[in-house]
Amino acid sequence: MRRAAVQAFRSARRPCLRKFARNRTPAFVPLNHGLLGHRAVSSRRERTSSVILTSSMQLRSFAYALVSAAVASGAFYAYRGTSPAGTSAPSSAEHSSSSNALDSSPGDHSKHTRRALVVDQGSLFTGTITGDSPLSKETDDFGRKVLEMLTPEQATQKLRKNEESWLVGRGQGVVRYDVVQIPSNDPIEDDHAEKIIEVPQTTAATENGTTASDWMFWGVFDGHSGWVTSAKLRETLISFVARELDSAFKSALADPSLRFPTPESIDKAIKTGFLRLDHEIVHESVAKVQKAQSKLAAAELLAPALSGSCALLSFYDSRSKLLRVACTGDSRAVLGRRGASGKWTATPLSTDQTGSSASEAERLRKDHPGEPSVVRNGRILGGLEPSRAFGDAIYKWSLKTNEELKRSYFGRSPSPLLKSPPYVTAEPVITTTKVEPENGDFVVMATDGLWEMLTNEEVVGLVGQWLDAQGNTNGRNARTESWLKSWWSTQKTLPVEQKGHDSDGTGQRAPIRQQQWGTKTSLNERFVVEDKNAATHLVRNALGGNDQDQLSALLTLPSPFSRRYRDDLTVEVIFFGEGSTTGNVTLNKEASASSPEAKAKL
Repeated sequence: MRRAAVQAFRSARRPCLRKFARNRTPAFVPLNHGLLGHRAVSSRRERTSSVILTSSMQLRSFAYALVSAAVASGAFYAYRGTSPAGTSAPSSAEHSSSSNALDSSPGDHSKHTRRALVVDQGSLFTGTITGDSPLSKETDDFGRKVLEMLTPEQATQKLRKNEESWLVGRGQGVVRYDVVQIPSNDPIEDDHAEKIIEVPQTTAATENGTTASDWMFWGVFDGHSGWVTSAKLRETLISFVARELDSAFKSALADPSLRFPTPESIDKAIKTGFLRLDHEIVHESVAKVQKAQSKLAAAELLAPALSGSCALLSFYDSRSKLLRVACTGDSRAVLGRRGASGKWTATPLSTDQTGSSASEAERLRKDHPGEPSVVRNGRILGGLEPSRAFGDAIYKWSLKTNEELKRSYFGRSPSPLLKSPPYVTAEPVITTTKVEPENGDFVVMATDGLWEMLTNEEVVGLVGQWLDAQGNTNGRNARTESWLKSWWSTQKTLPVEQKGHDSDGTGQRAPIRQQQWGTKTSLNERFVVEDKNAATHLVRNALGGNDQDQLSALLTLPSPFSRRYRDDLTVEVIFFGEGSTTGNVTLNKEASASSPEAKAKL
């Protein structure tokens, strides 16, 4: 393929040394006011049924009597000294000087205090640590996890640790994109990749016959049962799709009656790229293992097949200004566009593909007649939630292959309901949208961890709010900037048209975390603008916004405890506009964590 690759859009990188992928089945537990019965509802991939979560997330403070009893019984201590976690209780002299170190009462304000977080069965509690000494135990005598809660400054630092912002001076309709990742699993199972490809005339015709166009790709990948499949997609999916597009455009160019490929042939090329990569992951890996006859080779080759990943890939052709969004799974893309009313409108560019989706359930039942459990409790064979995904080979391999691999190597046991695989496909559903760069369109792409917390309208409204607060119009003219500022100054809520949740069963699910946390405050009270990176702004407000206790608590929780309350988060915000034409893509330092400048060079 003859073309110059613009190496500005980075692929998320992993450390060289990483743990082997493990299946994780973390509990997904509602947060409750009290110590009510533990009800494990599920993790996103492994939960056993879809349950309406109505428990509140109001972080309880410890009652003074409870804290005093805990300290007096030697449950946990904060005292002067350097004893490591898990050591024995301090001496009586030490005890007498520190027995009130953790206290939720007003206390002695002359001493330094910090916030404490205690993780119980299905509940979170907050308390106050008095003094500067560290906790001597990470777990109390009742098995509760005891943590020092992040300060607001530390929470902000964690939010911004992986943020990046890139200014695109290609003059081709895209002016900037922002990215951030917040892990919940350890290691994070999400991944992402971005790439610009300058397309010469030898590959595709241009409107005036002289100017080359850009193909721009953005992808977010939501892994499950490990990080291996999503890492594979980060490394290869864009290349697989670009190769098929290259072939489609060259074929059209060679046909004098076409010059440009038909919309159907472009969609087919994208689907072919997805399916060929999944075939390599799921089936070609088996052939290589059978040839190698090595358990060591099997461990490496089958890892991307045994884990799985959703994929959301956006492809923008600067010549046509068409944005195609290919979705496999339940990550989501939403377009933000200013409407006639002056507010932003939110238009979904993808549909969540799960066993709970009416259209997906109907497709599966049609493809597998006589199997009433093909979709059970909103899950494929009662197990896997996404109905389309890369990997997840036990839902795709034949019964014979499943049994052979389990016997000879270490494949997982297939479900007893498995009768006529494949049940899961990597074929994407594609939407096509005409982008309006002159009007400042933007697109938000994110793994479902974001959409569990915010509605489409809230996400678009938050970006609209952020745009005004930054005073950054991303290529809009002065008249538009002035209008935005004067309009927002009179508003009391997010600047977005409210459409409500999708209730027709097509897959746009309401944010279950808001139900779980009992979010009741008004929009004006919930949301804040504190970040230069639009993706970080979205994540901050998804996790708590103006509720600093909730934000700090959710970011304090380590894996695997955090997985009960939030998923991995990967968010990208792409801004379209008529920006400068420098030909370069440069790092926007004020909205990025430290990142090598070399990645921004063409």
